[in-house]
Amino acid sequence: MEYRLSTIAEALGARLEGRGDLPITGAAEPTQAGPGDLAMAMSPRYAEGLAQGRAIAAVLWEGADWQAMGLQAALFVPRPRYAMAGITQLMDPGPGIAPGIHPSAVIEPGAELGADVAIGPLAVVGAGARIGARSRIGAGCVIGPGASLGEEALLMPGVHIAHGVRIGARFIAQPGAVIGGDGFSFVTPETSAAERARESLGSAPITPAGDSAAAPGGQQWVRIHSLGAVSIGDDVEIGANTCIDRGTIRDTVIGRGSKIDNLVQVGHNGTIGEDCLICGQTGIAGSARIGNRVVLGAGTAINDNITLGDDVVTGGRTGVASSVPAGRVMFGTPATRMDEQIAMYKAQRRLPRLMTQVAELRKTVQELADRLGGGGPGR
Repeated sequence: MEYRLSTIAEALGARLEGRGDLPITGAAEPTQAGPGDLAMAMSPRYAEGLAQGRAIAAVLWEGADWQAMGLQAALFVPRPRYAMAGITQLMDPGPGIAPGIHPSAVIEPGAELGADVAIGPLAVVGAGARIGARSRIGAGCVIGPGASLGEEALLMPGVHIAHGVRIGARFIAQPGAVIGGDGFSFVTPETSAAERARESLGSAPITPAGDSAAAPGGQQWVRIHSLGAVSIGDDVEIGANTCIDRGTIRDTVIGRGSKIDNLVQVGHNGTIGEDCLICGQTGIAGSARIGNRVVLGAGTAINDNITLGDDVVTGGRTGVASSVPAGRVMFGTPATRMDEQIAMYKAQRRLPRLMTQVAELRKTVQELADRLGGGGPGR
């Protein structure tokens, strides 16, 4: 599609200088931008890239001399990264799911489809499922019996939504996401080695002498079935190959506006609040409760049955083993306040030098003791 630069400026609420009639067909990095592209040069470090490319229009930082850069027009925005959200939304052509229902799709009896729903090839909509108006369902998606999906949803190819799952409006799921698989919940007839380890923290034998659990076949895992479902609010996005397990008795809940990255695992009975940001490879164990506006860095591990208060932030690879009060910034494993963790890391890096100094001091003390004939502390 082609846009006038003035149209883009109006959509963004940006200040336009120069030719507003320039046709824009796409967005590009400065070094790769051609005459029809809007160059994303939002800080001074991109100035050299503009000289290498062929852009005649760009999004620039405040105070930039656009004419000296050889441009014919420029947009100025107060928050460049936020402007990128508007530009990419305007120019995104979408996944290209054709209108209507593909002949190979399976719509089981009792399923309800809203107005202008698009369903791709080999998709399956189960009996009693409800799909909201203007939703787009990609190829190979499966929506289980009795599941409900709000209006304007977008399911990329291969998304699986299990039976009874309830999802709000404007939901987006990337390829391979699975919503509503059974929880990973098993129990043994007698106390298991894992339970003993948790209770004793390793201070007692895991399998005492004579315990049947130590014998072959003595620790048999029995499934606890998942009777709950998953409940997801409006404006939630789920990344590729992310899995959200259904609850055991109550639902697993994802609050309105939360965004979950690729390869995230949300365990059964978990609760994630509103407007959270969960980065890739994070694992949230069963029955954990995550407050509102929480940000979990990539690879964060959240223990089961703990609570993170509102506005908690974790750095990447943080291991959270106990509850965290609201507003804390946590880092490391086990998680501590980020400033404390950084101080400990710096101290740890100094340990080799400190040990050398201690050895030198011991040697000096021993030499002094030998001189005085006292014997000293020994080596």
